[in-house]
Amino acid sequence: MSDDLPAPDQAPGAPHPRETEHLFGQEEAEATFLDAFNSGRLHHGWMLIGPQGVGKATLAWRIAKFLLATPPLEDDGLFGAPPPPGSLEIGADHPVSHRILAGAEPGLAAITRSVNDNGRLRDQIVVDDIRKLNRFFGLSATDGGRRVVIVDAADDMNVSAANALLKMLEEPPARTTILLIAHQPSRLLPTIRSRCRTLRLSPLSPDNMQAALQQAGAPLPDNPDALSALAAGSVGAALRLISLGGLQIYQELVGILDSMPRLNRSRALALAEAAAQRNAGEKFQLLMTLIDIAIARLARTGAAGHAPLPEAAQGEAQCFARLSPTPHHARVWAELGVSVTARMRHGASVNLDPAALVLDTVFKMQETAAKG
Repeated sequence: MSDDLPAPDQAPGAPHPRETEHLFGQEEAEATFLDAFNSGRLHHGWMLIGPQGVGKATLAWRIAKFLLATPPLEDDGLFGAPPPPGSLEIGADHPVSHRILAGAEPGLAAITRSVNDNGRLRDQIVVDDIRKLNRFFGLSATDGGRRVVIVDAADDMNVSAANALLKMLEEPPARTTILLIAHQPSRLLPTIRSRCRTLRLSPLSPDNMQAALQQAGAPLPDNPDALSALAAGSVGAALRLISLGGLQIYQELVGILDSMPRLNRSRALALAEAAAQRNAGEKFQLLMTLIDIAIARLARTGAAGHAPLPEAAQGEAQCFARLSPTPHHARVWAELGVSVTARMRHGASVNLDPAALVLDTVFKMQETAAKG
């Protein structure tokens, strides 16, 4: 893949999952896989699910390294069997670790969205990407005869690719483990889901989030609680917020909401114009996400009788308690959230003017605030 194209399986501002040394907060998922390995019940297909950015890809690469570096469990011999492994950890000095970092491990195949004939990154994994595995399976096996396949993300597969992978899951090559990373597993064929064992990963705690961000070399914000609230336990989301100034954007959004129902039009216009600047596509996408989050937190405020804690912006709790004081208000904001999300996604898909789309959304929020 060209160096100037984003890696489809790497979060912006983070090291690639194969380079990530430690996985934080997913001890239960690791223990589940290790127990299956040690008990001799290693399923051929595994589906790693959970919110995007919580470590699914990192765990998949850890599992791959572990499987390729760990010899098969032996039966009791003259001196008894060696103790089973107690961790997925494989040292950085292991030959498998070196080969994986260099992209030269013959027992591993990683499937992601590929580049089309025009040099652009596809928005789907296509059938030819999956068919490459036929050649991979046809090569001589590495030491121990084990092979590992990582598909990231499996919910990026189109129908033809999914059907091709299904055939491999139905008749898996010997000593092969297929790891499917799925952010939205409901998008996968039910027959694919039924042929995989599930590993569920959870959102990270604030402490684990801080540790993961430090490992990624990300600058830590002045308000880590606000970052944790907006990122919802996802390191990937936190890195995106940090790199694009998401905390400042959300603070401004809360300030605009606090002016409602009258609305500070100059601030609203400035927010819309910032989203429409040249090469501001990523910030526009982030703003849409932050609007979704703000509306969802408004709905939660009315439903729970208090604003979600910790605050994601200064003054958020007081503002949201005023705009959404009752369960009735919660329902109104929740209904707005459904319609706003659909309108913004549709508008972005047909290339409507971002500034007009943002202003229209802010006016819809103003109308909702005025109903109180």
